[in-house]
Amino acid sequence: MDHQFQLPGSYKKWTYGLIAVGVVALLYGFIMFNPFAHAGHGENVNSTRFWAVLLQNSVFFLLVVNAAMFFICVTTMAMAGWVVAFRRVSEAISSVVPILGVITFVILMSIVFGHRTDIYHWLDKEAVANDHILNGKKGFLNPMFYAIFSFCTIFLWWFLGKKMRSLSLESDRKGHMDYETGKKWIWDNTVWASLYTVVFTLTVASTIPWLWIMSIDAHWYSTMFSWYTFASTFVSGMSLIALFVIYLKNRGQLEYVTEEHLHDLGKFMFAFSVFWTYLWFSQYMLIWYSNQPEETKYFIERIGTAEKAGPYKAIFFLNLIINFLCPLLILMKKGSKRNWTMVTFMAVLIIFGHWIDFFQMVMPGTLHAHYSLGFFEFGTAALFIGLIMWGTGRYLTKHSLLAKNHPFLKESMIHHT
Repeated sequence: MDHQFQLPGSYKKWTYGLIAVGVVALLYGFIMFNPFAHAGHGENVNSTRFWAVLLQNSVFFLLVVNAAMFFICVTTMAMAGWVVAFRRVSEAISSVVPILGVITFVILMSIVFGHRTDIYHWLDKEAVANDHILNGKKGFLNPMFYAIFSFCTIFLWWFLGKKMRSLSLESDRKGHMDYETGKKWIWDNTVWASLYTVVFTLTVASTIPWLWIMSIDAHWYSTMFSWYTFASTFVSGMSLIALFVIYLKNRGQLEYVTEEHLHDLGKFMFAFSVFWTYLWFSQYMLIWYSNQPEETKYFIERIGTAEKAGPYKAIFFLNLIINFLCPLLILMKKGSKRNWTMVTFMAVLIIFGHWIDFFQMVMPGTLHAHYSLGFFEFGTAALFIGLIMWGTGRYLTKHSLLAKNHPFLKESMIHHT
């Protein structure tokens, strides 16, 4: 069987084409938007737009590719053998974390040390000194803490993810494992997967969304925000895995992947779309019901009031239609989760939908009513998609598509859901 992947010409054309479009969009923004212009108090909106779009795309796509390693780790701890047939796909996607991590870190540091108070109001020292709420949060909403915590977080994602990938590749070199060797190897994987999961929980599912995104609206807070962000990026990560699995399967590779595996990937896409909706509704309903001004402000900026519609109202509810109604109605049936074309369509739609979700998380607090969805926004997204395709394809060509000596390989081969 062919377990080696060769990048076809069409894949390279799409990859370099998307990167080229992204570079052109970035140059366009750099020239037209004057990103280094002063942008306090609503001035130079295009300058704010430049950094807000970079923030949205870098954070979203970094968290999406990082979700692939989280998936590997939780299935490792669960002793889930069914994922082994396509585990290398998840590893390949997670290998992009250091690339996007560096890019994201540079963007974040440019915003913070470039004193972009139009993105993060808490960077304004005078405003912090005269604001009781901001002053109370300055222990963690300050440039030094932000920089150190961001660096440590991205470094640990890279380091622990690299360790998990190296353990997987080690199984190729070990050859056939006897019972004791396999048991020790599985134990080592479980230990490192546990460490990664702890770090992931303390960052993605807790603190990092507060720093990177929620602090845009530093007066607002939600105890559900980090879980909401996690659900959004995890279901996007599962959709991305499904896309690469289907692509490779259609090329006659991943021989042990069947519609049973696709069905289970579809279950994850369906289940976490519903989970995301549960968090969306819970966050919205509790804030609406309590009707506290410091909380309702967040949603008023997006959907407005009964007297006047907000500028993001259409996007806000489009977000709900794409990310809840479509997965609910389409992926609920067993047959649709086993249909390669349908899962491909839904995977693309889900990723786009949650990209829109992050758009409406970032833009109202930075651009307010002056937002735009044009060439610069979509071109920047194209750049990050191209980088993901490049990094994932690079990893897949370097290593076997199958972890041949994994102790759970047989379980994955005979998997039936």
